[in-house]
Amino acid sequence: MKYTAQDFKSNQEVRWCPGCGDHSVLASLQRALPQVAEERGYPMERFVFVSGIGCSSRLPYYMNTYGFHGIHGRATAISTGMKVANPNLSIWQATGDGDALAIGGNHFIHAIRRNIDINIVLFNNRIYGLTKGQYSPTSPLGKITKTSPYGTVEHPFNPGALVMGARGTFFARSIDSELKLNQEIFVASARHDGCSVTEMLVNCVIYNDGSHREISDKEVRADRTIVLRHGERMIFGKDRNKGLVLVNKELKVVTIGEGGVTEDDILVHDAHTADMGMPSMLIDMKWPEYPVALGVIRDVPDKTYDDNVRDQLEDVRAKSTIHNMDELLHSGSTWEVK
Repeated sequence: MKYTAQDFKSNQEVRWCPGCGDHSVLASLQRALPQVAEERGYPMERFVFVSGIGCSSRLPYYMNTYGFHGIHGRATAISTGMKVANPNLSIWQATGDGDALAIGGNHFIHAIRRNIDINIVLFNNRIYGLTKGQYSPTSPLGKITKTSPYGTVEHPFNPGALVMGARGTFFARSIDSELKLNQEIFVASARHDGCSVTEMLVNCVIYNDGSHREISDKEVRADRTIVLRHGERMIFGKDRNKGLVLVNKELKVVTIGEGGVTEDDILVHDAHTADMGMPSMLIDMKWPEYPVALGVIRDVPDKTYDDNVRDQLEDVRAKSTIHNMDELLHSGSTWEVK
């Protein structure tokens, strides 16, 4: 059966604030899943959406699929259990920067380390929105919030660097309003066999309006972000005349046509390289020194945790002389109690 985006929309009223970036991410997912279902041959019953606590964690209610609304920080643990128990499921996890990186941080990094085959969508608005505006693990240094009236005094997490530190096999990043790119990323995430993490830079219009304005505003986005696609040159800018080159093992922004620089000098993006050096540098790029990297930055194959569990169980069963409880009870030494 061929599905449409409408098939993945539930009958529930979407209760996010008007203007919240989560609306766009939801729409992108609903548009991507018909393509995923067609490519993978999945019926709708194979899709499950899991969440923890937070504004983004309402997403399972809005998907016409199976869903599980968990507790704060534990969505990754629930997703892991589901995938191991039923490897045939396509599991998608909606989580926020607080839910995933604070109380849920331990589960998050270990799911990545284990390479469990789940799709994590990390909504990063740099604030706790549901609980009314406290600073989060990704709030910028000096950010004034209800719990930091004089500005935060701690450095924020870079979610992508955290993924790389756990030796993640898939990391992508995008902006909430980039619907076409987001759809492309979600399809790539579904194709990836392993733990995929997509950081969505979303806006919270109530408690952190303009949370990514320095790069997300239409007027500046083309010059302050770079969309990376495997096999394509790292070119960006409103006039498509800027690019990235490597000089003394460091990335450098250059202008094509100046100083003898040609398009052939610009680096070609390799999302599939096993080397972690280049993707780590791309993930760490920050405006104004560099454009912020969007798109699929890393996508490499590796054995998954759920495959390893399955293979181990099959190996143990093949070698075991005990196959049921009756054989277990009658194996080895036995005693009769009178």
